Amino acid sequence: MAPIAVKIKHAGKVHDVQLDPDVPPAVFKDAVYQVTGVPPDRMKVMIKGGILKDDTDWRKVAPKAGQTFMVIGAAGELPKPPSTPIQFLEDMDDTSLAQALALPVGLVNLGNTCYMNATLQAMRAIPELQTALEQSAPPGLPMALRNLYTSMAKTTDSVTPSAFLAALRHAFPQFAEQSRATGVKALMGGGYAQQDAEECWVQLTNALKDVPGPSSGSAKFVDQYMTGVLRRVLKCDEAPEEPESVSTEKVLKISCNISNAVNYMQQGILEALDGKIEKQSPTLGREAVYTSTQRLSRLPAYLTVHMVRFAWKRDIGKKAKIMRRVKFPTEYDALDIATEELKEKLLPVSRKLKEFEKERGERRKVRRRTKAALPVKDKEGDVQMADASAPAASSSTAEPAPEAAEGADKGKAVAGAELEDESVYRAKEGAELDALIPADVKNDIGASTTGQYELVAIVTHKGAEADAGHYIGFVKKSALPAATAGAAEGVRPEEGDEDWYKFDDDKVSIFPAEKLETLSGGGQDASAYVLLYRTRPLV
Repeated sequence: MAPIAVKIKHAGKVHDVQLDPDVPPAVFKDAVYQVTGVPPDRMKVMIKGGILKDDTDWRKVAPKAGQTFMVIGAAGELPKPPSTPIQFLEDMDDTSLAQALALPVGLVNLGNTCYMNATLQAMRAIPELQTALEQSAPPGLPMALRNLYTSMAKTTDSVTPSAFLAALRHAFPQFAEQSRATGVKALMGGGYAQQDAEECWVQLTNALKDVPGPSSGSAKFVDQYMTGVLRRVLKCDEAPEEPESVSTEKVLKISCNISNAVNYMQQGILEALDGKIEKQSPTLGREAVYTSTQRLSRLPAYLTVHMVRFAWKRDIGKKAKIMRRVKFPTEYDALDIATEELKEKLLPVSRKLKEFEKERGERRKVRRRTKAALPVKDKEGDVQMADASAPAASSSTAEPAPEAAEGADKGKAVAGAELEDESVYRAKEGAELDALIPADVKNDIGASTTGQYELVAIVTHKGAEADAGHYIGFVKKSALPAATAGAAEGVRPEEGDEDWYKFDDDKVSIFPAEKLETLSGGGQDASAYVLLYRTRPLV
């Protein structure tokens, strides 16, 4: 149903407001707040038979165009307009457009909502999700997310996600929990409590499970692109003759446990996948120790890794943060956590992709050297010759490492011939790689065809406590929809040679790729908490 124009009456004044019966009443209350200044938690909207509640069914209210709603409540300060007028992309000249597109937009913090802002920015690194939402977004949270992402793509100013926040709290009341503040904050009315970004990620992903996938049929987007299948094998240590117990389950993430022995992400993942459990043994007729081994029999296009940084401490009666430094890779080979059957299927294409990536790196080096050797024009258009005595920018007198000998030989061969356009190489490589993919894997839409991943988004937590601190989102520049605009067709930005965006609520800045290692933890500063890996494309 399309939004309808209604009126609201408050303090003797009448205001025009849009009411959308397809979204929760909390969104309508937010619209009322925008014109009256009455906070939703102090607002009473009168309807026939009582007061409008956040879970009221609009079908029972049956609002009509032009209907007037009485609003009761003390107004606070009205939401402040942006310091500068909002400009839309279609209204800008070429200069303003270039400046605006230099950085993506941020999200305004509405009071301890950094957990939500960081999650939304990280999830925006899944362009296929935005396409699916644009094609068909079910009512509720999916529709609110589609509208928010659409707004973010059309403006250059920070966006206030009030409507999405209202929809999130309506769908999951846990995010509407009030702060247990004491002292001055309590006297000022407290406010909403800080929430867990990983819980927000999981709940939002669950809410998107009804979004249709890109293919025809009943397949859903989350099942196709974000869901892995975990195969678990239980073997009784005390009764080797007992048959193994095998089970499978769908998972939206894999965990990385952080113990005193974990220094790298892969160690923590394997620690979470494998272990010992006790359960009733049908052979022994009593409790026995079993070895549990878990591996993924399906790898999704987008693999979410949860760094388990918060653990319950009995002595203090609450969750505490694990500060330990755990290094994470920007390129991840997930075949080590795949079942033997899946590994056997993906290994040929995975090995070939790695070979091609080495060759691509050599071609990039040649192009850089060629570009550096070209004559440069000064401001007057005169050609200035480079100093012949100066060494080339990328040259080196060091001996190549033994393991790099093969790549170096290929690099010399490439350097001795004139390079074709990169898209020519990528087309040939893509055809060769595609021929190595098994038919069942190729037909599994949304599955990884190589088991090779690249890191595209991170949600970090800063602080020492689980129910406090600050969340920040980081997204690889090429992962955002507009980041590849202007690139040659079929050619991606140079791997490992691009910066990231840092989303600190409404503050957006460039974050150098070489500083990613500072997010590994080791103190109260920003530590990686949720990592999003994207399967590497063939070309």
